[in-house]
Amino acid sequence: MSNIASLLQASLQPASRKQAEQQLHALASQQGFLAHLLTLILNGSYDRSTRLAGGIYLKNIAKLRWEEDDAPLPEGDKAALRSQLVPAMIALSDPTDKAIRAQIAESVALIAELDFPAKWTDLIDQLILSLSQTDYSINVGVLQTAHSIFNQWRAQVRSDELFTEINFVLSRFMQPFLDLSNQTATILLSSPTSPNIAIVTQAQIILVDIFYDFTCQDLPPGIEDAHDSFFAPQTGLFQRFMSWDPAELQSDPDETQPSLPAQLKTKIFEIGELYIKLFPDQLSRSPAVEGFVQSVWELIGSNKLPGVADDSLVSQSLRFISTAIRSGYYKSLFSSRDTIASLVQGVIIPNIGLRDHEMEQFEDEPLEFIRLDLAFGGSASEVATRRQAAADVLQALVSSGYQTEATEIVGSWITLGLQQYNSNPAQNWKAKDSAIYLLTAVATEASTTQHGVTSTNALVDVVKFFSEHVYQDLRASAGSIHEILYVDAIRFLLTFRNQLTRDQLLSVLPLLVRHLNADHYVTYTYAAITIDRILFIKKGTQLLFSQTDIHDLAADLLDALLKKIEAAGPPEKVAENDHLMKCAMRIIVTARQTLTPVYQQVLQRLVNILGVIAKNPSNPNFDQYIFESISALLRFVVSGTSSTLPTFEQALFGPFTLILQQDIDQYIPYVFQILAQMLEAHTTGVPSEYRSLLPFLLTPTCWQQKGSIPGLVKLLKAFLARDAAEMVKTGQITAVLAVAQQRLIPSKINDGWGFELLQAVVQHVPSAQLKQYFKAVIMTLLTRMQTSKTDKYVYLFSHFLLFTMAINVDGLGPDYVISAIEEIQTQLWSQILVNFIVPQVPKMPHKDRKVAAVGLIRMLTQSTIMLTPPNAQSWPPAFVSVIKLFSEPQYLSKSKDEEQSTGITEIDSEEQTAGYQAAYSRLAAADGVPVDPVAYVRDPRDFLGQALVKADPRVKGLLVAGDEKVVQPFVQALVASGYAIQ
Repeated sequence: MSNIASLLQASLQPASRKQAEQQLHALASQQGFLAHLLTLILNGSYDRSTRLAGGIYLKNIAKLRWEEDDAPLPEGDKAALRSQLVPAMIALSDPTDKAIRAQIAESVALIAELDFPAKWTDLIDQLILSLSQTDYSINVGVLQTAHSIFNQWRAQVRSDELFTEINFVLSRFMQPFLDLSNQTATILLSSPTSPNIAIVTQAQIILVDIFYDFTCQDLPPGIEDAHDSFFAPQTGLFQRFMSWDPAELQSDPDETQPSLPAQLKTKIFEIGELYIKLFPDQLSRSPAVEGFVQSVWELIGSNKLPGVADDSLVSQSLRFISTAIRSGYYKSLFSSRDTIASLVQGVIIPNIGLRDHEMEQFEDEPLEFIRLDLAFGGSASEVATRRQAAADVLQALVSSGYQTEATEIVGSWITLGLQQYNSNPAQNWKAKDSAIYLLTAVATEASTTQHGVTSTNALVDVVKFFSEHVYQDLRASAGSIHEILYVDAIRFLLTFRNQLTRDQLLSVLPLLVRHLNADHYVTYTYAAITIDRILFIKKGTQLLFSQTDIHDLAADLLDALLKKIEAAGPPEKVAENDHLMKCAMRIIVTARQTLTPVYQQVLQRLVNILGVIAKNPSNPNFDQYIFESISALLRFVVSGTSSTLPTFEQALFGPFTLILQQDIDQYIPYVFQILAQMLEAHTTGVPSEYRSLLPFLLTPTCWQQKGSIPGLVKLLKAFLARDAAEMVKTGQITAVLAVAQQRLIPSKINDGWGFELLQAVVQHVPSAQLKQYFKAVIMTLLTRMQTSKTDKYVYLFSHFLLFTMAINVDGLGPDYVISAIEEIQTQLWSQILVNFIVPQVPKMPHKDRKVAAVGLIRMLTQSTIMLTPPNAQSWPPAFVSVIKLFSEPQYLSKSKDEEQSTGITEIDSEEQTAGYQAAYSRLAAADGVPVDPVAYVRDPRDFLGQALVKADPRVKGLLVAGDEKVVQPFVQALVASGYAIQ
């Protein structure tokens, strides 16, 4: 424990980071580690960077290891830490410890999410007792901690459990909260100004945050009773703070960070927006909204707050206006043509133009410019900039019954902007930029980030505007117009891609290829984003464009994209622009076999890029897309030309070996998936290069990283399918079972992967060799059932037993399974069947129902043990559960869509959760078409009919013992279909 400080220091150095982290990981599960770590964090004699590293490490333990199954943290240590964290927060109240305190506050929130209130009943009492009448440094720390706990309620779905927790907090915290709110507001709104006004204002801002937390799900009685003290016009705290701007807190005009009063007003507008959405009746008790709207005019009308520091206040106040318009409750405020005209002139137009700092961002921080520009997907919650917030007000007017007036008024501004541009294009390019942005806003009725505009304003002809004003910029030669106008033209295409026909989109693709070769970062990146989104357009479930559509363009597109990526230089620059890599992936996924003539060059370039970024992995999205690209290229080229597989193996084995040797943990999950994909492409046998890898795959260290487990399971399944006999001969099957029994099945997180591996074992290991292990496997499964049963586990367990009985493997059948269970304990099988399997059958997801049906049918008609008392008593209820499956026959056969789907169309950034701490980064392209393990049964109903015809006479005797109302009609229907059962 004495070297924790030196290990934390070493973890900050790239050269020693990995080793230090491994040592810290091993220490963390030792008794007393958490207490030592917290003591170090609080000890001012240590270097601040070491203490901060300790705070971050503690937060990561709370985030990743608090409920760890493998190497769990001692419960006594966890309890001790819970009792020490709030006092630690107070001890770190000094402003110089702010960064460290933030880590402790986050640790409290993370642990509270798991342990509060059940295991941490005194947390709220600890926080309340820590509040101070006079020391606002302490109060800020306590309130930050409280807010970090309550903040999680905002995103949660309503449930009894959630409201139990909220009510528990409110019963203790509400009165101290109201008292402190009043006290703090009184200090700030009184004269003379308090000497510690800044820290008191920080407390007031967090109190307003907590007000939002308390009201985000429902209106608490305490706040409802105090409504007027917050919302009343003139006298309410919120209204009084709207005009509050003390000289001591005013910031420099060139400052980019919002002042404390601006932050406070922004939070109050957030609450106003929340109340309009959730509690409009409460707001209507007084003219509160009218007061807020008046405040917006006074604060931001006619561009009164032009500074960058006020951007979030302006954006939020405009969002408040948009929400009020959309709500429909305040028609009297917004319905007159004069009001709409003044809204457009006073609020929308001043905020719609590009501002100087945005132009600086366009040149100096292009990725940030793109990120903010793309953030506006039509959902008000995504509004990020002033121009987006202004556009959203316009869209609110269009979609709330003011379409005609808004379109007409804005139309005149658009015409004016275009006239100004045409009078002097070089000088007045900003006028055209604003006109295009206004047109985009007024034309959009509904849109999503993923699909662009989904419905348009009927009064605006988008295609006509495109052909008259935008198309010319899309095809303008390089340097002939301002760079922003190229971006506007491409963005217009991106936004309204669904309004253009398939032929129109195909005709502009070559122009986008040209823009991929542009010099400006934003231009070529927007071209890549637009190509990706166009190729992802679906009509129903089918993609609009196929490989024939981009046959002639694919190679040029990929070449242009890869050139831009390769030219970026150092690893972190190469990996920063994931939009380019995503577009390359989309081209490969769309072009499919079209790329076969150039696949070697493409593969080599991808491998070279991977070699560069592997030196410093920095962007999880880029990583996802490059591995997805390699996987998709492999999938489509090899499926069309199987002789290309060795080329892929030669190109990939070297880099993959390096990744495994250097333990680049961000990439290892992908490597295992692609290795499995390549091995699966070998229809028979296992080449020696793969076989030499197997001992390494079975070492415990390989299985320590959670993200690697799915890929490893997939890879072992590929080995088992092709090499099970050899694995039995070398004893490696014992190691495979050890992984399943010791590491996967006992884990609540990984038990599903454990069953997947066991299914592959029973499917491929000959039943005679399997016999010696099978009883021990069942013992492991039953032990886990006894020690930590979960609903998910009962389902997995039941499915595994049915799967083992369903598959058509020589020597493996229902009695193979049942006899192994009966050897453990007599009559245990009938208990498992009645208590677990039969209740689980109706809950089976659709994809597993055929396996369940076939397993049950074989058990009922082929097992002799099932026909022998006392097991025979459980036969009738099991048969009834099969009949119930047949009452929903559509779930026993795949739809055509399911059969045709390859899963590859699912690759999309909005659907991916790429991230280095993600439990698993799945490669959609590496997933083959799901294989039906009971394909030998075409029609389960026919299979049952045939089985009953051939069954032991005792089966026919048991048929009459079931529920007559269910069994008899079903059997009669089978007889009527020609099955001679009776």
